[in-house]
Amino acid sequence: MKSNENDKGWLSLVALLAAPMAVAQPGDTQRYALEEVVVTAQKKAESLQDAPISLTAFGQQALENKGINSLADIGANVPSMSIEPFPINNATLRIFIRGIGISDAQITQDPPVGIYMDGVYIARSTGTALDVADLERIEILRGPQGTLYGRNTTGGAINLVSKRPNTDAFEFEQKFTVGDRYLLTSKTSANIPITDTLAAKLAFLHTEQDGFVENTGPGGDFGDRKVQGYRMDVRWDINDSLTLDYAYDHSELDYYNSMYQSVTPPLGDKGQAEPIKEHAAEQSVFSKKRLDSLATGMPLEESNTEITGHAITLTANFDAGEFKYIGAYRELSDSSYADLGGGAGSTEFRLDSHGYDGQATDKVNGGPTDLVKPLVTQRQRSHELQFSGDAADGRVEFLTGAYYFSESAIEDNSPLHHQLSADARVPGVPFRTHAVNLLSQHYKIDNEALALFGQATWTPAIMEDRLHLTFGARHSRDKRAAVKNQTDLNIIELYGLVMDLPWGTIDETDPSRQFDNVKAEKDFTDNSFSFVAEYDLSDTVNIYGKINEAYKSGGFNTRDPQRDGNQGPASDGVNYGFGFAEGFDEEKVRSMELGIKSELMDRRLRINADIFRSVYSDMQLNFILAGTVADTKITNAGEAEMQGFEADITFMATRNLLLMLNYAYLDAEVTKAKDVSGKDVSDEFVFFAAPEQSYTAAADWTLADADWGRTSLNLSYNYMDERNGGSRAENVKNTRLEAYGVWNARFGVSDMPFAGGNLSVAAWGKNLTDEEYAITAIDNQPQSDRSVLWGEPRSYGLDLIYRY
Repeated sequence: MKSNENDKGWLSLVALLAAPMAVAQPGDTQRYALEEVVVTAQKKAESLQDAPISLTAFGQQALENKGINSLADIGANVPSMSIEPFPINNATLRIFIRGIGISDAQITQDPPVGIYMDGVYIARSTGTALDVADLERIEILRGPQGTLYGRNTTGGAINLVSKRPNTDAFEFEQKFTVGDRYLLTSKTSANIPITDTLAAKLAFLHTEQDGFVENTGPGGDFGDRKVQGYRMDVRWDINDSLTLDYAYDHSELDYYNSMYQSVTPPLGDKGQAEPIKEHAAEQSVFSKKRLDSLATGMPLEESNTEITGHAITLTANFDAGEFKYIGAYRELSDSSYADLGGGAGSTEFRLDSHGYDGQATDKVNGGPTDLVKPLVTQRQRSHELQFSGDAADGRVEFLTGAYYFSESAIEDNSPLHHQLSADARVPGVPFRTHAVNLLSQHYKIDNEALALFGQATWTPAIMEDRLHLTFGARHSRDKRAAVKNQTDLNIIELYGLVMDLPWGTIDETDPSRQFDNVKAEKDFTDNSFSFVAEYDLSDTVNIYGKINEAYKSGGFNTRDPQRDGNQGPASDGVNYGFGFAEGFDEEKVRSMELGIKSELMDRRLRINADIFRSVYSDMQLNFILAGTVADTKITNAGEAEMQGFEADITFMATRNLLLMLNYAYLDAEVTKAKDVSGKDVSDEFVFFAAPEQSYTAAADWTLADADWGRTSLNLSYNYMDERNGGSRAENVKNTRLEAYGVWNARFGVSDMPFAGGNLSVAAWGKNLTDEEYAITAIDNQPQSDRSVLWGEPRSYGLDLIYRY
């Protein structure tokens, strides 16, 4: 299967690159070249070609052509990167770069891919699926970024760069997008000079669209979403050397979570859920094809995310260099409701947090339970000081700084409420009884982080100043504290009696899995270093070699079924010797990379490529305990290695034809892992979301360029190889995600003079062949051995843009 998909993908690639070449005009000898791409990946403005980083950048035009409005749209356009929605919260993204990411979203765990908005670190994965009101550029930094960016960048970093106001002139932009599934988007921005030294920029975003799976049961439809966001930026040039920037952003997302579609019936042992699997499967819908509709039994409730941020940047220029201060405060509130039932609209088998009225609740709750929507609230503050400049007659460029971060957050999934109910076959009882799981959770965290960092680049007076040596270092201190409260009851209702389940994990009197104000604390200290050697082979070709280190903070696992390591075997019968209180330690990575940045053929051909090898020690692996629905353990499994090759190729074949190919090969393996008895279990772990091959091929073809406007066609093919959907080898069969390829196109006329400005109109389509592909799969639902969320089906729309 895999080789066939690869062949299909490569044939598609060849067809894409060969077809446009047929229209190239060999006689066109007038000079033309690729435009320079400016990035800030090293916390300074520089050419993409001068940054010794495996880096992909999307400017405003590229974001527009590819229909990228948020991080969720990026994954398909960047090889070595995959992005999936979190199973029970579509506003939360699981981001992987080079196979490194986080499979779970908990406030007690940090993702290993750092996300930054204008230099401000965004700590939580929750809310990362939001559209952003006014982006100028997105930069994807692949590989560890431990010195300049710090903790939690073992996989890489993502820079979101917004447009800044200017005092040059009044500017206005309005974009409308309409499309299928009632898509409607409006983006408005205005740059307003106030005085010669003061300017403001206002941006507003509204977008809404229906999902592609109808809910034929009560409540909203799966995947429906509505986003509103606005942003205000103010820039004050206080004097010739001092500038103050202030930014305020606010985003709101109202949405309905998707429902997993059951693919295969539950043939394997479901452990704790074994007694209910028969009834759960009877009350579920199964299909290997993407269904247009599923049904909930209880009303599907709306979920809500709200994010607010403030940021101040003060920049002072001196003869000796530049001083910069970045201060930020951000708030997050996310209330997410999910229904993980079987899609048949059953009220007998339920996997939701709606109200429940039964014998169990009468006994343990004194009456019916109410609807509960888990709520996450978070506040974070950060301060960063940077001082940069040069010394030794310009032969040394340096950047040094200090960083402080603090956050507090609460995950509130209380009070006691319904989580699961179904008919069960209990040993010794000749007929089915009714089983109910009631749950209450409340978690709290308080984290602090402090770092000192520096980087210096020396150009020695040898080799015609072609050699550049860079050394970086970062010292980090990380303090984490968490509190867990949880009650988890498994109960059967039989002839008016309420009894604990003999196959359950706890009952109402057994405290083995009750968490009553269980506290946990951990401190971490890390020193990460980097070294880069660059050599300019010519003015347009340079090579580099680098060694980078980074670390990901340790933390705590709220889904761990044990308070600590003194409770004996966990719910899968294994005595791990640790629980929530012990938590897990930090992981460390060291990466070696060789790369080339080149522009050839009079800057018409750009080839940036690298090979890398990364070694992870004390790697954090998150896995579901066998036979459980949601119990997990996180262990510092040991060591892992990965190596790969990446290439970004851009070729201006003619003045009017631009060809692009971005390719990545990845080989990742867990090389050392031991269980609690010291046995080597390396073969039991695999890398999550690490495709062996992925690529994007695209062509931008200008069909006509005249005074009345420019007509262009953008065509792309995005390929993702098969990959694991979990980190345990035993789960691969049911969670494996098949390879797929998606065609996208955009045809438009731009820069048409209109009302003192210019007008652009474009028609676009995504997944033109309506490819059916799963973007995430799970095997731990009681009703199914394999359940999936599908990728977006074919969609189409029209953009109308006016710029003044």
